[in-house]
Amino acid sequence: MGEENQSYVTEFILLGLSQDPQTEVLLFFLFLVTYVLTVLGNLLIIVLIHIDSKLHTPMYFFLRNLSFADLCFSTTTVPQLLIHLLAKKKSISFAGCSTQIFVFLLLGGTECALLAVMSYDRYVAVCKPLHYSTIMTQGVCALMAFGSWGSGAFVSLIDTSFTLSLPYRDKNTINHFFCEPPTLLQLASADTYSTEMTIFGMGVGILLAPVSLILVSYWNIICTVIRMQSGEGRLKVFSTCGSHLVVVILFYGSAIFTYMRPNSKTMKERDKMISVFYSTITPMLNPLIYSLRNKDVKGALRKLIARYS
Repeated sequence: MGEENQSYVTEFILLGLSQDPQTEVLLFFLFLVTYVLTVLGNLLIIVLIHIDSKLHTPMYFFLRNLSFADLCFSTTTVPQLLIHLLAKKKSISFAGCSTQIFVFLLLGGTECALLAVMSYDRYVAVCKPLHYSTIMTQGVCALMAFGSWGSGAFVSLIDTSFTLSLPYRDKNTINHFFCEPPTLLQLASADTYSTEMTIFGMGVGILLAPVSLILVSYWNIICTVIRMQSGEGRLKVFSTCGSHLVVVILFYGSAIFTYMRPNSKTMKERDKMISVFYSTITPMLNPLIYSLRNKDVKGALRKLIARYS
């Protein structure tokens, strides 16, 4: 009888990152700058790869997909965060929360797969250079990109379905700045064990499996580089692969911490900061890391500037 008197949740209240008005204003400008840099940086990467014929290679094809995913990934959470930092009522409808979870997981899962595909591309380029053009054909690259987006969509559909199938009654306050499965499960009015195990299983497939592929790829790359006699060749390989490895460590490290551990009943400030890192900071850093450490991208940027100056 008591359960019948409980009403289903139609909207959620997000507590955000701070309750102090002055701190919220400071965070607004900080995240605004971060988002602008994210949009401009990733758009620049996409444009440079599109207009420069030298960048029409498998490596930059995957990088363009990664930049597009990063751009959308950040847009899923940051604009709403900016609005809520200035608004008195930080609410989101149940439908809006559901959509945000699905899109966020779709893009996050896709990025996980793309980073693994990019590590395999570097493995073939370094360890099998004579067979690179026959292995990484245009059709194979398109299939890998499609598989990356497809795997992200599959994981997102499963996780979102299990998360939203739970009943949510009365409790609607989320101690977070956006809707994310681990925080939403804390409000469920039923046992969440099966959903937690499903999310964990999906995490094994979309997080640990790609990480394993990346580690194997880079182990083979390192072994091949050590045998190289040319110091210039070693430097070029480390420059190209180093940037990708930095992105992998930043993104996977924070994502694994959130999704590959037992669900806590309370959201700690540390957990929110880690979510900020992989949902906001990493998409901004990706284009900076790739452009500052990549001669081809910097060369394309100089040509673009020269063309319009």
